[in-house]
Amino acid sequence: MRSLTPARSARTARSARLLLTVTAVAALALTATACGPEDIAGADGSTASPAAATGGSGKPSGDTAGQDTSGGSSSSGTPDAGTDGDQGDSGSGGGDKSGYGQSCGTNDLDLTVTWEARPISHYIVTAKAKSGITCYLDVNTPSVSFGSKAEGVASPVGQGGEDPIKLGGSAVAHAGISPKTTPGDAGVQFDHVVIAVREDDPDPADVELPDTATVEKPIVTNWSTRKDEVVPRII
Repeated sequence: MRSLTPARSARTARSARLLLTVTAVAALALTATACGPEDIAGADGSTASPAAATGGSGKPSGDTAGQDTSGGSSSSGTPDAGTDGDQGDSGSGGGDKSGYGQSCGTNDLDLTVTWEARPISHYIVTAKAKSGITCYLDVNTPSVSFGSKAEGVASPVGQGGEDPIKLGGSAVAHAGISPKTTPGDAGVQFDHVVIAVREDDPDPADVELPDTATVEKPIVTNWSTRKDEVVPRII
């Protein structure tokens, strides 16, 4: 058997190396195609695989479909019951003076006092609701006093009276006051009178009189819409 020459041996070796190189390149190409670029890059943590990014479901991992993430609101945007969207009690209380049915407070009224000479001398209190207010005088007799002492408090005589009286717009109510019911000139001088719609009213009105009154055992009538019903007399 003849031995190979050195030149033929070298060619044979080169051919073998070339074949190995081609085989290695082909194998690498097949591996890259099967795994994909994301899996290759994922080896060093720089790129996540599609399954990891979607949580295995094909949706982004931050998607919370079917869960409430609006802080208590439903998916339709309607406020939950008991939130600020509740409009249960509207227009009642809170100092609202526009509705019907409320009792008049003294500070709801404009009060004036005038002097009447006939049929006997007396004062007339006129009450009118302030602009924008409608209310009822549901206490029949006003609280009237001259000064702060008990002897200056006017006693009710029960004349006149409509209960309750609705005030609003141009409607008015009247009450009559007689500051002195005793003979002679004895008495205390006052130029103001304190008027309230009820004894416990927190905001009584201090109303200036048209002239100085001599006060002794004063009396007051009920409220009425008619002046001729509030002429104060001791019965």
